[in-house]
Amino acid sequence: MTEISTAAEVSGRPFEWFRSLSATGKRAFFGAFGGYGMDSYDFQVLPLALAAITSYFAISTGQAGLLTTVTLVLSAVGGAAAGVLADRIGRVRTLQITIAVYALFTVACGFAWDYPSLLVFRALQGLGFGGEWAAGAVLVAEYSRPEYRGRTVGFVQSAWAVGWGLAVCVYTVLFQVFDPATAWRALFITGAMPALLIIWVRRNVGDAEIATVQRTVGERGRIQSLFGRELWRTTVFAAIMATGVQGGYYTLATWLPTYLKKSRHLTVVGTGGYLFLLIGGAFLGYLTGSVLTDRIGRKRNIQLFALLSVIFMVGYIQVPHGANTLVLLLGVPLGFSTSAIFSGFGSYLAELFPTPQRGTGQGFVYNFGRGVGAVFPTAVGYLASTTLGLAGAMLFGALGYALAVLALFGLPETLGKPLR
Repeated sequence: MTEISTAAEVSGRPFEWFRSLSATGKRAFFGAFGGYGMDSYDFQVLPLALAAITSYFAISTGQAGLLTTVTLVLSAVGGAAAGVLADRIGRVRTLQITIAVYALFTVACGFAWDYPSLLVFRALQGLGFGGEWAAGAVLVAEYSRPEYRGRTVGFVQSAWAVGWGLAVCVYTVLFQVFDPATAWRALFITGAMPALLIIWVRRNVGDAEIATVQRTVGERGRIQSLFGRELWRTTVFAAIMATGVQGGYYTLATWLPTYLKKSRHLTVVGTGGYLFLLIGGAFLGYLTGSVLTDRIGRKRNIQLFALLSVIFMVGYIQVPHGANTLVLLLGVPLGFSTSAIFSGFGSYLAELFPTPQRGTGQGFVYNFGRGVGAVFPTAVGYLASTTLGLAGAMLFGALGYALAVLALFGLPETLGKPLR
């Protein structure tokens, strides 16, 4: 009997995608969900603490943006390496390694003694941050039935909003209890929590049969194979798509807390409240996008929410001063759109690459997008010091979504296709 559930027919019952998973598939889902949620938590502590860090080390907005950029650039390296490891030593073992790396160096950031040491620790954190998604998304995709793959992997993506929300809760409490100079360090130290997840994954989660067989017959992923005659076009266009979407998203994720504090003059509690509506919208967006990607297709789902992301990002930033209630309300559709676009990524990339190169391809493409998209937050940081200001500079992120839509014209639709 295979590891993937073989239910006879598709049902329209709610959460049928979850019922269709085998027992081992369900444990893999929870392992990947927890790993991605903690991945989000350990990433988001930096944007939340960025204003305090900027004051503590007396750095410019450009230097502050560089902290996110080095995280994303190194995540490209970590993601590509994790993809290769996932095809060589297995999805689950790679998942454990990446969780350990991002947890260790997030904690190390809390002990940074100056700006250069923080920059180094944050860069090393990026290695694990980029690798976790590469291993977890492939793991779950290989347990999923084709008709439910978009929903199953999309629900894993929703863990990003859960981790983000948890980070905001902890941030709000710590910055109320401690002064900012202590609170930002404490926030990073809480990044040790994912270490507990490693123990559970080690005891309860295993690779799907399709991946185990692939390793047994000696077929291993190699990055150079992604640029061979059969895969180069897919690799190039998928990498451009991932760059556009993530360039736009990380502009928002990096600078929005600072924008709310410095441009909208909100308090810590006020910023947390505004972010919670954004995160609530994000969570609903992940769930909605995961359903739509199985209904209207992977490409249409990305195109639809890329367009909506641009509309709501421009609207959010251009709201006049004094109309903070409107900013509060626009946070829901903004979070919804910028998150729903990611729901189909895991299933789409898994379907674009054959099994021997699946981890390698997915890890390289997604994290190439993170690495090159990392230019966006730094560019915004430097543009913010010009006459544009932070609000005007953030609109630069909207260009990324247009790039993603153009790249999709070079990729096929994979809805309903079995894994190769």
